[in-house]
Amino acid sequence: MSLKILEQVNSFLAALVLLTAFAMLAQRRINALIHVFMWQGLFLSISTAIVGFIANKHHLYLSSVLTLSLKVIVLPYILHVLIVRLKIRKEVETIVNIPMTMLLGIGLVIFSYHLTRPIMELSTFITRSTLSVALATVMIGLLMMITRKKAITQVIGFLAMENGLFLAATSATYGMPFVVELGVALDVLIAAFIFGIFLFHINTTFDSLDVNQMARLKEDI
Repeated sequence: MSLKILEQVNSFLAALVLLTAFAMLAQRRINALIHVFMWQGLFLSISTAIVGFIANKHHLYLSSVLTLSLKVIVLPYILHVLIVRLKIRKEVETIVNIPMTMLLGIGLVIFSYHLTRPIMELSTFITRSTLSVALATVMIGLLMMITRKKAITQVIGFLAMENGLFLAATSATYGMPFVVELGVALDVLIAAFIFGIFLFHINTTFDSLDVNQMARLKEDI
């Protein structure tokens, strides 16, 4: 398979990562939101393996396997356990309605493209075309954190941001050294456990994971 075809396949996978980011914005059910996050992790894993083949960076194969294990298996399992243990309602509650959120997401994609265009023109990497997608994915993850009421969906938004950062590292530098990537992956896993502990305590203390209720409590104090 020629490098040109592999480059096109990688760009297509990056587009799928961005598409799953928009799908997460549009989801109204938490279970479906976790499943879309799994698909995003799968596309990211395949893209990383392809970049490793194109750039002859063998450590990216290990990164791909690590991403597959962590983002497609371990973290979704932890999230499923959390929503079962916390008896979270299946509906995703938003601060801004979904159509408006989608329009904001489109605006962030346009902004990301214009922001990264000078870098893309100077870069000689064949993955340079995916840099704008990576930045847009990070921003959409941040948007998801801002526009969701439930803490669990904000956690998923944080994990989506990390996916975008990982894609950006792969696009801009053909990935970080594997030791660094392993450390980041462990940090994300530990963060997921810490988030879980905090969510249990928040749910026990406030009988809700709605951050608006906690904000109102702060105002009352």
